[in-house]
Amino acid sequence: MDPILLGKGITDDIPVTLQPKFGNRHGLVAGATGTGKTVTLMTLAEGFSRMGVPVFMADVKGDVAGLAAAGDGSERVMQRAKDIGIADYAPGANPVIFWDLYGKLGHPVRTTVSEMGPTLLSRILELNDTQSGVLDIVFKLADDRGLLLLDLEDLRALLGLVAAERKDISTSYGLVSTQSVGAIQRALLRLEQEGGEMFFGEPALELADLMRTNTDGRGVIGILAADQLILKPRLYSSFLLWLLSELFETLPEVGDLDKPKLVFVFDEAHLLFDDAPPALQQRIEQVVRLIRSKGVGVYFCSQFPDDVPDNILGQLGNRVQHALRAFTPRDQKAVKTAAETFVPNPKLDVAQAISKLGTGEALVSTLQDKGIPSPVQQTLVSPPRCRMGAISEGERQQVRNGSPVGGKYGTRVDRESASEMLARRAETAAQAANAPAAKAEKDDPDAGGFGQTVKDAVFGTKRRQGMIETMAKQTTRTIGTKLGNQIVRGILGSIFGGRR
Repeated sequence: MDPILLGKGITDDIPVTLQPKFGNRHGLVAGATGTGKTVTLMTLAEGFSRMGVPVFMADVKGDVAGLAAAGDGSERVMQRAKDIGIADYAPGANPVIFWDLYGKLGHPVRTTVSEMGPTLLSRILELNDTQSGVLDIVFKLADDRGLLLLDLEDLRALLGLVAAERKDISTSYGLVSTQSVGAIQRALLRLEQEGGEMFFGEPALELADLMRTNTDGRGVIGILAADQLILKPRLYSSFLLWLLSELFETLPEVGDLDKPKLVFVFDEAHLLFDDAPPALQQRIEQVVRLIRSKGVGVYFCSQFPDDVPDNILGQLGNRVQHALRAFTPRDQKAVKTAAETFVPNPKLDVAQAISKLGTGEALVSTLQDKGIPSPVQQTLVSPPRCRMGAISEGERQQVRNGSPVGGKYGTRVDRESASEMLARRAETAAQAANAPAAKAEKDDPDAGGFGQTVKDAVFGTKRRQGMIETMAKQTTRTIGTKLGNQIVRGILGSIFGGRR
């Protein structure tokens, strides 16, 4: 199986490749804005697709969608391919499925509240530790009472139940305060206003639809429209982390394969780790470390290599570093970090080269025989065969019309779950409470009709005063008012000296 040609070494004049059997050893693509990271990601995705490996990646700026269309074959691109030595280069499109949490630019992506779980949902809702603990109780209560949590309406219904039975639930599960319940409800409202409620519901995404190949044996590239989603960084990062966790929990152990089963690209990776609590970072590290044995390769993309914590950075065997401009102390630290993580090349001063790389150039080190990292090479990156830019709405719609999952996720399904079950139980309880009164009225002929109406008017009911009680209270208030006025006048008279 041919390796992925990433480019050609400028210093050593040798091909720089990524071996298929080490594609699941994860990787990092880093560099400043405008240095060519997106093109490198497209080259990687295209290379994996051509060897039959499905890819899932986010489209943050809208230009990754160009994978679905053939390139323009411009003179500049053709010359780059010739310089690198790509003899069979020809523009071509890739098999693509578009996805979108909001269902506008691709097929809707949904999951259920239960599948998301309280930990990631707390992160999306930006809850503190106390509120997260209450959300844990809500999920536990739903499990114990057999209530399905599918969408946000179900979660809201459970919160109402917790508030109504707060004392009993606090005794059995732990302290629940009305303030915490209210804070969660307000966070849910904010999420709904941002359109997040569209993410929760059915039909839920099936992972098999992310791991497709087409009739030619090429891996299908799933592209998540994220230009609007990235404006909600917590939702964006939590969704991708959920998806990665689902792959980890669902896929079987397969060990080392000739090529990955799936490649997962996490763009704007720093958003995954910003403000993440230690427990969540530990979970991410565990997933990244162990998902390799399930045939999944994870590739992080960010501006700086130190955006990824050291424990995870050490798991990334394939590195592509685009230019970094050392203008600030942060930039200088990032250059030093990047230089130290590469296997040295005696012909190359890595720290100096990083700040002088041109657009479309990168420092590359990949795993070679026996999993040993190759010495870093200053590389002229290969151009992808697809379009390096956005596509039109008509082209996007044409791809969607030919999608193999087009009719599967288009219509939302709302089956009976917690909100409907709790509403029905409340209705049944109300009917049961009204049953004794209805039976008493039936057994007592005088209980209803005109006689009962007169009786209620004179003597009153539990909810309404009768005439006798009203008259008595009015008389008492009149006497009390006169006596009170006399007392007040007497007091004021003693202070100010009333007139005689």
